[in-house]
Amino acid sequence: MPTSSAHIHTQTPQRLMNRLCKHWGHKFPVTLDEQQGVIELPLGVCRLHCADTLTVELESDSVQMSRLQQVVTDHLQRMAGKETLAIEWK
Repeated sequence: MPTSSAHIHTQTPQRLMNRLCKHWGHKFPVTLDEQQGVIELPLGVCRLHCADTLTVELESDSVQMSRLQQVVTDHLQRMAGKETLAIEWK
């Protein structure tokens, strides 16, 4: 299955990961600990890892990948509040 990833520079990577996982945890299966989170969305799987940056890896089929990227980007921006994130999928 195709993957896509982004390394997001943020002042609060763990906070951003926690907010996104808790937001989607009401609707979808989510696994979360201090360093990583996994969200099982209908469009695919979103894996997050915290270090100096927030690394996000998406796994989806080629038809759904661009939609999954847009959904995750939109939600990360929303969870970041006033901080503007530069998200470039590779």
